[in-house]
Amino acid sequence: MLEHDSWDDIDDEEIWRLLSYFDDHTMSVHLIENNPPRAKRGSPGDWNLVELSEEKLTHDELDMLATAILETARYDRHSFIEIEEHGAAVVQLRNLRIAIAMRPFADKTEISAIRPIVKLSLEDYRLSPKLMKRLEARAEGILVSGAPGSGKSTFAAALAEFYSRRGNVVKTLEQPRDLQVSEEIVQYSPLDGSMEKAADVLLLVRPDFVIYDELRKDADFQAYSDLRSAGVGMVGVVHAGSAIDAIQRLILGGRVELGQIPSTVDTVIQIEAGSVSKVASLSLKVKLPTGMSSSQRDLARPVVEVRDFERGILEYEMFSFGGERVVVPVRGAIPSYQPEVRRAPPRGTPGETVPISVSYSRKKVTIHAGRRYAKQRIEVFADNEYLFTTVIGRNGESSIRIKTRQGSALVDAMEEGAVITARVAPY
Repeated sequence: MLEHDSWDDIDDEEIWRLLSYFDDHTMSVHLIENNPPRAKRGSPGDWNLVELSEEKLTHDELDMLATAILETARYDRHSFIEIEEHGAAVVQLRNLRIAIAMRPFADKTEISAIRPIVKLSLEDYRLSPKLMKRLEARAEGILVSGAPGSGKSTFAAALAEFYSRRGNVVKTLEQPRDLQVSEEIVQYSPLDGSMEKAADVLLLVRPDFVIYDELRKDADFQAYSDLRSAGVGMVGVVHAGSAIDAIQRLILGGRVELGQIPSTVDTVIQIEAGSVSKVASLSLKVKLPTGMSSSQRDLARPVVEVRDFERGILEYEMFSFGGERVVVPVRGAIPSYQPEVRRAPPRGTPGETVPISVSYSRKKVTIHAGRRYAKQRIEVFADNEYLFTTVIGRNGESSIRIKTRQGSALVDAMEEGAVITARVAPY
């Protein structure tokens, strides 16, 4: 992001009014028509939404401010307009990223201004020597995942600075361009509205590393994959509630072929509340998936292993089975497709939390709950918002077609980085 954050040469009264809402602890300011001004104050993962005034903002006030923001961005060489459509705009105004929404795009005028309040180096995260060694010598296909506001872009910016200091040519691909990086790192945005075109130009520049902030659409994952397959070190930022959710977004809809995943992404770093909470490593092996008996050796196949990086423990396996790509938790239990004789599981208590994981295929989304909850009804939630009730089958799973209302709602929630939870439904 442009590091020029002095406002002394700006004389617009409306811009200064916007700046007055910020203090040293303000992450973002949210101005909505017919509402009092509000601000998020604190740090990633530890903030409060506070009201800044009792007076409600009017349409005319916000319209004047929106006009001032756009006009200032047009003449100020330290600012630029990233997106401008009928009813919406995204502006980088010095060190503020500003999103403007108005009719007909929104039912009322809203202006959100976000200011990064911290710029960290990789050393500030106090990573383990084992992880630092991997980042220095081996990891070249990295996903930085986390929920919105978790601090994943801040960590990605720290990685950009780390690789740049080590003598690498580092570029960024962003929309909007808001990463806080030093002057020697050039920040790119979509070319003629296309990230793929921008990636084509980047290949001619021959960067050693590209920071891609952030991966949302199929085209983003394709551009990331193309750059990585060309030998460029990649760091991609993605909304996801967990490391395995980030990995599953790679295979959703065939974005990346299963066998190419470890060469595209070898390391996933999950960020929570501004800190590294989980690191997963990926590798490809041809083997019999865990849980299949030795008599089924003819079922050996390419298997992507997902391990807890620090402990080296195998946690998930990804492979093709019955024409579908599946993600199977490996926690010492026999996978759901392996026949097993067991006693009937005890019934769960209504309201009891059910530990689940969710996997995708082209046609269905599968909720893995384990045989303990077989034949039981569970309620599924996204960020504590009720989605639907389903029944767990005898194999410990519930499969839902993606084209159904329930399936599409679950996929949409995970695409948005929601945390998926479940509990035993009332009898």
